[in-house]
Amino acid sequence: MALRAVVVGGGIGGIAAAVALARAGIDVELHEQAQQLAEVGAGVSLAPNGLRMLERLGVGELVRQAGVRYASAQLRLPDGRAVRHEPYQFSLPGQNTGIHRADLLALLAGELPPGTVQTGHRCTGFSQDDGSATAVFADGTTATADVLIGADGIHSVLQGFVVAPAEPVFSGVVAYRGLVPRLSAYPDDTIRMWMGEGRHFLVFPVRAGQLLNYVGFVPSDTAVRESWSAPGDQVALAAHFAGMYDRAPLSRWSSGRLTLLGDAAHPMLPHLGQGVNQALEDAVALAALLGASMSPAGVPRALAAYEELRRDRTARVQLGSRRQGAGYDSFGSQLIDRRWIYEYDAWAEAVALT
Repeated sequence: MALRAVVVGGGIGGIAAAVALARAGIDVELHEQAQQLAEVGAGVSLAPNGLRMLERLGVGELVRQAGVRYASAQLRLPDGRAVRHEPYQFSLPGQNTGIHRADLLALLAGELPPGTVQTGHRCTGFSQDDGSATAVFADGTTATADVLIGADGIHSVLQGFVVAPAEPVFSGVVAYRGLVPRLSAYPDDTIRMWMGEGRHFLVFPVRAGQLLNYVGFVPSDTAVRESWSAPGDQVALAAHFAGMYDRAPLSRWSSGRLTLLGDAAHPMLPHLGQGVNQALEDAVALAALLGASMSPAGVPRALAAYEELRRDRTARVQLGSRRQGAGYDSFGSQLIDRRWIYEYDAWAEAVALT
């Protein structure tokens, strides 16, 4: 009899986890609080470590068609002068790829078996016993399985059933995000970052080069709600903003048959471009370890192995993202060597533990 899994949260991390679990032969259902699966109108940069996981999930070719692989990666000073850097200190030409978040979500969702996703289910509670775990939803319904995965984001309800609630750490920066049509003057295969003290501006193409995604990082004395989609000041930048928060690495990710994934486990600042990429690593690694578990009795052991494999790496990326923000403030003089991030294969590391 196949293992049964419930995923709470229908963002990219949760959908990727559901796809990976289904491909591993696990009976999975996903519950999302919104009335339909949707992502905010912004782009995401996929690094080699994340793209490697998307190949495992069967959407590598679709991502190549919908996204844009950067042939050129440029760092510039405010006056436009180029900053010399090693490729592995920013983005690897010919490897890193820009894609619209909504496009990536749709590609992954298309890999799910029919009936996997249940929308309009806001998780409000959790319980478990020796043999099962149960999510409770606001409408009074429940979902019970052998394992429950909290992919419910930076405001995770399920995180509170694993560790004591942690206060977010405001970075002192807000990020203005948006999309504009790409004009012919901007190359269709180039990612650029303009660096200034306390202010950075990132631009890269998405949707097969039709659109440009931009992110403007600016200092702020006022902390805003942690969000990827809170409406911003249209006069200020005609976009959307998000307060840039992360949290100190959690002391644990799992409790019995419950574990966390993505932002629910390790919210991080965007300065290394690894939020989605690390969630993809989580998804594939977790599925590999659960898929190797021979019975429901082996679930707690598989979750312990997942946490051991993933927690130190994501903590290092979290802290590295903070440091990289300071490196951009220094006009590129303290850029991080990202080879240890890009060269990692989460699937191979998980399989080695099975």
